[in-house]
Amino acid sequence: MSGHHISSAKFLWGIAITLFFLTFVTVGVTWIEIPAPWNVVVAIGIAIVKALLVLLFFMNLYWDSKFNSLLFVFSIIFFLLLIGITLLDTMYRVDPVPSF
Repeated sequence: MSGHHISSAKFLWGIAITLFFLTFVTVGVTWIEIPAPWNVVVAIGIAIVKALLVLLFFMNLYWDSKFNSLLFVFSIIFFLLLIGITLLDTMYRVDPVPSF
């Protein structure tokens, strides 16, 4: 890596205004009647976009080495693997018989 990237204040304010706008979009979506499974999908989609903006530009992952991006992706995959293992355990668990 040749040097550190320094973002301009104008660029960072643009990202911050975009994050505020997406926050208002998230609140606005709650007032729209979206069918049951899709309202959660829309809310999580907006949250993922906001998280990516923070990761890429405020945490400078966009300009950092690809190794750090790879570590981040593997940590997300590992987290999803642990959540999946937990869900497999809880979804197929037999309910205990009450003792009374």
